[in-house]
This record gives sequence, C-alpha cells and structure tokens, in this order.
Amino acid sequence: MAVAKEASINLKGRDFVTLHDFTADEIYYLLETAESLKAKQKAGKPHPVLKGKTLGMIFTKSSTRTRVSFEVAMYQLGGSSLFLSERDIQLGRGETIADTARVLSRYLDGIMIRTYSNDDVLELAEYADIPVINGLTDLLHPCQVLADLLTIKEYKGSLSGLKLVYVGDGNNMAHSLMFGGAKMGMHVVIASPAGYQPSEQIVQQASEDALRYGGKIEICSDPLEAVKGADVLYTDVWASMGQEAEHAQRMRDFHGYQVNQEMVDLAHRDVIVMHCLPAHRGEEISAEVIDGPHSVVFDEAENRLHAQKAILALVM
Repeated sequence: MAVAKEASINLKGRDFVTLHDFTADEIYYLLETAESLKAKQKAGKPHPVLKGKTLGMIFTKSSTRTRVSFEVAMYQLGGSSLFLSERDIQLGRGETIADTARVLSRYLDGIMIRTYSNDDVLELAEYADIPVINGLTDLLHPCQVLADLLTIKEYKGSLSGLKLVYVGDGNNMAHSLMFGGAKMGMHVVIASPAGYQPSEQIVQQASEDALRYGGKIEICSDPLEAVKGADVLYTDVWASMGQEAEHAQRMRDFHGYQVNQEMVDLAHRDVIVMHCLPAHRGEEISAEVIDGPHSVVFDEAENRLHAQKAILALVM
C-alpha cells in the first residue's frame, strides 16, 4: 500500500470520532506524523506547532492515561488544555449538548471528550465548529487503537498481513481494533464468549473495510484456537467502568479467557502482548505475561502521547 504523502492529505478541521471515517492513507499519515513527533520529543527538539491554541477536555468518565497524555501533548505542542468535568460545565446540569458545542466553539480550538454514550460525541461533533476528538465511549476507543497501531508498527515493521487476536469482552476496544486493523490490511480475530461478542453492525462495517483493504475479520468463541499463530495478542478488562455490578458474573463467564503463558506459547514465537490498561492482574491477564518478555504494554501506553499529538497537530 502506498505511503501517505503530506501534500495530498489535509486533516485540518476534521473530527476524530472513529477510525472507520478515515482512509488507510490517512491513518498511515497519522502514524507517520506520530513517529516524527516522537522522534523530535526524544531528541529534545521543540515542536510548538499548536502555539496559542487551546484544547477543551470534557470528562464524564475518569482516566489516568487519557487526561495525562492529552494535557502533556498540548503542552509539548506549545498549546494549552482545560480539564472540564461534569461539575465544571453546565452539560451535567441540563444544558444541551448542542448548546455546549456552540458555546465551546467560540472559546476553544478543539474538544476532546471521554464519556459513556457514543451518540453524545456524534452530537457534539455535529454542532461544534471545531474538531471533536473521541477520547473514549462505551462503543469506541479510536485514540487507543491509533497508539496500538503505532506500537505494532514499531515492533513488527509493518501492519499489513499481521494476525491480531483480541481475547475477551467484545467491547469498545474490540470494535476499534477491528476498524483500525481492517483499514491496515490485518487479520483481526475477536475471541469472546457467547453473549459478549462485538456489535454485529460494527463487525459488518469492519468486514467491508477489510474486503477493500486486504484484511480479514473473524469472530469466534475458542480463545486457544484463535491465538494459534498470532503476531499480536491483545486483551482488556472483563468488566469496564460502569459494569462493576456485573463483575462476579463476568468472572464466571470469562473463565478460560485469561491471556496467560499457555496462550502465549500457542501464538507466534515473537508475538507481542498488548493491553490498553488499566489491567486487573490475575483476571484477564496473568502477571507473568504482562511483566514478561513478550509484553509491550508500557511502550503502548507511552504511545498514547505520541499518537494523540499527531491527531491534535493535524486536526487543530
């Protein structure tokens, strides 16, 4: 696949709500920009490309990585950020999303939102006159997957043709991994127990993307069969934020889905193991694996910063 060229791609003013909205070349361009900005940061070279610009960050779901990485990203890009919880703005007290979008568009240069409902992000993007970035919803987590693709590319050299196996809940991570992997020509396998498999609509959309870009989407329920020959082994918590009441039931339903040494041994000999964090050691992943030689989890976490800097720099 041709490498994206800066001269032919302009993402300024675009929303970043889902990777499904971007072409393969646009995603490659985001990754190339992330690599460039990461190299500059590592070399200590200033890159204040967003000097004088401000990002508003709306949080109705708390976060470690999302808040810190976006704040640091704006600082390193020469701009500033504002943390806005439900207690800080009127959104949680009756003002409509549309009105909030219109008002914030008069003050800010971009909005990042981390919330529960994906429809809220879509509505915010519809009425805002500035770029809206999806920091996470219950349906999607595109910023994380851009960082994941950056990490895989760093370790594997390329993306097309790789087998990525996700073991666990068919949640927002599974959805965005399917979208990102499909566009990059990867073979994405989602292994989830019955009742926890990903959205059929997203599977269909990702499968159409995969057909166009030379990838493949596969859904199954046998994790041990799925991980055979995997180049990338991925997992996430079994009970996400807001699902705490389901924890005990999910522990039973996901028995046999832990990413442990047995699974790693079934994968490719140089498999890399990924987790979007926070991890519940001893549940969805064993401590032996997350701290082991195949784990790239903390490089992956760092790459949230670099991938998000690319998004910010290109859309704002």
